[in-house]
Amino acid sequence: MIEVSEIIQAHDQWRSKCINLIPSENILSQNVRKALSTDMASRYTLPINQEIHGSFVENAYRGTRGLDEVERYANELASDIFSAKHVTFAPLSGHIAAMGALLSLCEKGDTVMAISSDNGGYDGYGADYLPDMLDMKAETLPFDSGQWNVDIERAIEKIHDTKPKLVMLGASFFPFPHPTRELSKACKEVHAYLAYDGCHVFGLIAGKEFQDPLAEGVDLMIGNTHKSFFGPQGGALLTNDDEIFTKVKKNMTWRTVDNIHWNRIAATAQSLVEMKEYGVRYATQVVKNSKALAKALDDLGLQPLLRDRGYTASHQVLLDSAIIKEKWGMDLNSMAVALEQNNIITDAVGRLGTNEITRLGMKEDDMHIVAKMIIKVLDGENIAKNVKNLRKSFEISFF
Repeated sequence: MIEVSEIIQAHDQWRSKCINLIPSENILSQNVRKALSTDMASRYTLPINQEIHGSFVENAYRGTRGLDEVERYANELASDIFSAKHVTFAPLSGHIAAMGALLSLCEKGDTVMAISSDNGGYDGYGADYLPDMLDMKAETLPFDSGQWNVDIERAIEKIHDTKPKLVMLGASFFPFPHPTRELSKACKEVHAYLAYDGCHVFGLIAGKEFQDPLAEGVDLMIGNTHKSFFGPQGGALLTNDDEIFTKVKKNMTWRTVDNIHWNRIAATAQSLVEMKEYGVRYATQVVKNSKALAKALDDLGLQPLLRDRGYTASHQVLLDSAIIKEKWGMDLNSMAVALEQNNIITDAVGRLGTNEITRLGMKEDDMHIVAKMIIKVLDGENIAKNVKNLRKSFEISFF
């Protein structure tokens, strides 16, 4: 019988020999990984600070000093990095954070307006998912596919006509900053909230490279600590509004979460320490690498989307499925399978991400090597050994 430890070891060994281009993943430092495997993984804390059953209770559990301290430390670091008055890392994922946002800003029957999944928006905001589950109505934001962004004029018009309770920016396909200032003004005119799902670009926002949503008029920002950010999997909610944060906190314990996995909070705190020290350099290099990878692929004939806009301003490069089908006879899934067989890991929907390879210390010149490897795989060559050799020459950095 194969031992679980053998499966884990085999996975770790293989992934350490791969080039990972999935935009929703990143690599953890050893210090973050150590935090995940501590005693905190099996502990609870639940501050109450009120009278229950005739006596005052500070915390429903004892032995919580370290847990409470590491949470305070994480929140203080995040408040500093993101210039946010209020922060919570209670949500177990970005999706749970999104649920908490909708519950805190809307009521049953209210309208939520977001980017359609047809335009790269997050599926969870579609009519069949979170709005349906929470008994809300879903509307889509007008989108300019040529600019790959919200169509500002049509969006403002629709906000005025529809009068939604919440407009949610952010997307799964997220190459460029959103027009937060313009839409914030429109939302205020109809007494709507403006929220920003920054899950994909959370690390870039932390590194002052993408945009600063809270400073640009956003009421509430959702974060995700494991995509362009380099922490463990988890979610976050940030705001400068006292009233909104009171609602957010109300919708956490015993509503969307209970125990929030304190080893995750400890690991998040460690990743915030690393982000505070290295975040600006890291985020700047991520975007440089994305642009360089896109240009290298374009020069080799793959031609990513959005060439006229400089391809990207984030960690994502978006591929043109029509070009891949025309030149190599592959769809995006079969391309991803072929790349995986050669130790290059991607998703199957046409996004390449530079966050993890940047964390490994790769720079613009290395993007030309990666691009050539991708093309060789599409041309039918077996380059698995070359990929392993390239990966060996890099070690995790920015920690």
